[in-house]
Amino acid sequence: MTQIPPLAQGQALVIGAGLGGLASAMRLGAKGWRVTVIDRLDRAGGRGSSITEQGHRFDLGPTIVTVPQTLRDLWATCGRDFDRDVDLRPLDPFYEIRFQDGRRFTMRPGVPAMRDEVRRLAPQDLAGFDRFLQDATARYHFGFEDLGRRPMHKLIDLIKVLPKFAWFRADRSVHAHAARRVTDPALRFALSFHPLFIGGDPFRVTSMYALVSHLESAFGVHYAMGGVQAIADAMMRVIQGQGGTVRLNTEADEILVHQGRAAGVRLTSGEEIPAEVTVSNADPGFTYGQLLRNHPKRRWTDRRMARSRWSMGLFVWYFGTKGTRALWPDAGHHTILVGPRYREHIRDLFRTGRIDDDMSLYVHRPTVTDPSAAPAGDDTFYALSPVPHLGHNAADWGTFAETYKARVAAMLEPLIPGFRDRITAERVFTPETFQQRYLSPFGAGFSLEPRILQSAYFRPHNISEELPGLYLTGAGTHPGAGVPGVIGSAEILDQLVPAPKVRAAPVTLPLAAE
Repeated sequence: MTQIPPLAQGQALVIGAGLGGLASAMRLGAKGWRVTVIDRLDRAGGRGSSITEQGHRFDLGPTIVTVPQTLRDLWATCGRDFDRDVDLRPLDPFYEIRFQDGRRFTMRPGVPAMRDEVRRLAPQDLAGFDRFLQDATARYHFGFEDLGRRPMHKLIDLIKVLPKFAWFRADRSVHAHAARRVTDPALRFALSFHPLFIGGDPFRVTSMYALVSHLESAFGVHYAMGGVQAIADAMMRVIQGQGGTVRLNTEADEILVHQGRAAGVRLTSGEEIPAEVTVSNADPGFTYGQLLRNHPKRRWTDRRMARSRWSMGLFVWYFGTKGTRALWPDAGHHTILVGPRYREHIRDLFRTGRIDDDMSLYVHRPTVTDPSAAPAGDDTFYALSPVPHLGHNAADWGTFAETYKARVAAMLEPLIPGFRDRITAERVFTPETFQQRYLSPFGAGFSLEPRILQSAYFRPHNISEELPGLYLTGAGTHPGAGVPGVIGSAEILDQLVPAPKVRAAPVTLPLAAE
């Protein structure tokens, strides 16, 4: 029988303070584990963290919450009330989609409002839209409430659900499914683009992702005052209230192995932190390729990871503007600017790896809802453009970033005219930034692409088959990327990790200053 070193008994270590890692730490703490969370950044939240420059808070990653009940359930597990800790505001509208031909489609709460939008945009497709929503509801109950909330690391789990996969035509892409229900190209876009929010190709990922339309209509789209950073900070306070520790500016170098079992981590400083349970919120490619570089792998080898299909990269321009709060009334909290090509642009992102002159943009203006994101009277924005990941060698971002930023600016100009003359602070993230800041393989924005053969059983498992005592959480494992997905990965982890047999003695470790 494998012996647990005495210092590790009752101790749990979480590598990475992204939302998945923080949620896992909360659940482990509620179960009685003495939890230490480490992260190499200076703020908790991972890709959901923020940077503040000259009074502008740049929310670096996710900007919305679509299923707030997952967070409320997480807090309740810890004996806390989420709504006392975080101010979550429902948005209306959710976002507006603007097409090249001048047409607009506004996503709003409630099915009646959405039917009105469809009737205005494409009245001939109203019946097909109703059928699409029925399809989305059925897929939600199977794909989110069932499949997405339980472990999928055993082959038998896959075999049991294959008939339902066949029934729901999971082999058909989400765009192909939308195309079977509606005829208008703009409406097809509005019903199929959501996989891009989690790094998926709408023309290749399974039609199960139609469930996102149900998530929006049933639960709404919400914004946390203070950004997703406010959620991460609240999670950190819960962990500390449980007696856990969060160490920022602390980087893992290698997962320790003791008698064939994960036993904690060695930091880049040389310090070792023992643990009976080790959870990696790092990307699976980094976990298996770097943190377990001296341990033989059977399934998730370096070669297999290199051959996997990764999500697209992201170019994100964060900028603050002076004295513009009352300007640009037509620019809302979230705006999606659609380029002239859809299918061809997606093919360039995921397959050919080519950067063409056109693009589509996701524009975030949080000051519409949250004045704290900028100094009084000012604005904060980010403009996000999907681009190929670094494996395609599409660009040398060190020299190409300014060229690409100029293209983004030209597309933004009709929405917020004259904005370049008012910029007071700015920051640009490219796929190279994602690779360096988040240790993301190929600088991918969302880890592994959620294709059907890289999802559920085929995704790196929440419980590692490579090393007992090691667990995975976050975007690269089951159920996948996105705020509901990474929070759900912690719920699945909770089902896999038993309560500690030995309660750990309190440990005092320094908390890095924010």
